[in-house]
Amino acid sequence: MRFQERVVFITGAGGGIGAATAKRFASEGAKVVLNDVVSSNAARTLDEIKEEGGQGLLVEGSVVSKSEVQSMVEQILAHFGQVDVLINNAGIIRDALAKKMSEQQWDDVIDVNLKGTFLCAQAVFAPMSEKRYGKIINTASIGALGNPGQANYSASKAGVIGLTYTLALEYARSNINVNAVAPGATQTPMTAGMPPEALEKVIASIPLRRMAGPEELAAVHAFLASEEASYITGQVIFVDGGITVGI
Repeated sequence: MRFQERVVFITGAGGGIGAATAKRFASEGAKVVLNDVVSSNAARTLDEIKEEGGQGLLVEGSVVSKSEVQSMVEQILAHFGQVDVLINNAGIIRDALAKKMSEQQWDDVIDVNLKGTFLCAQAVFAPMSEKRYGKIINTASIGALGNPGQANYSASKAGVIGLTYTLALEYARSNINVNAVAPGATQTPMTAGMPPEALEKVIASIPLRRMAGPEELAAVHAFLASEEASYITGQVIFVDGGITVGI
């Protein structure tokens, strides 16, 4: 039970990687705090965790609002008295070719994926630094390396990588580790709607010839939040089946 004394705050926890990560931490004894843009989805995840004997809390709010993020952290502190781990998992896509992309499509993705990551990491700094302990794990993507039709998404994820490097340097003196996980193609609701022929093309490009399961990303989150990773900070781990090796 590696996380029995830990409180883990997970955004985008209503499904996919976020839900799998919440369940993984709960299974290892953590008290999990869940947030999702669709609160009913996060509530369902929390119900499943509690059915298995886990402990948790649902906090509602938007990661793109500084006041709402701060309110969520205050709720966590009021309920559990601490926040030890932040998993910045919330993210969206609004795909379009750059020449056709609307300003709203650009702003929406940058706001959730990059600004939301920054605001959550900023909000947990004070309670983590006070205890001189913290683990922040951001969500980048292989999309940070560029992908047609995703100028907004690629820019947001490249920004998350730069943010991760900078926060790792700034937060290190407070004994807070900051890393990022960069998933490749993963079995999530976001990829479930892909046309079969497009999915086959994606899988054919992956050296391991399969997509990742969300539980495999959850395992990397758990490792980076554990004491086994106490000397790892400022790193981006690509969990992509080997696809970036040839890039």
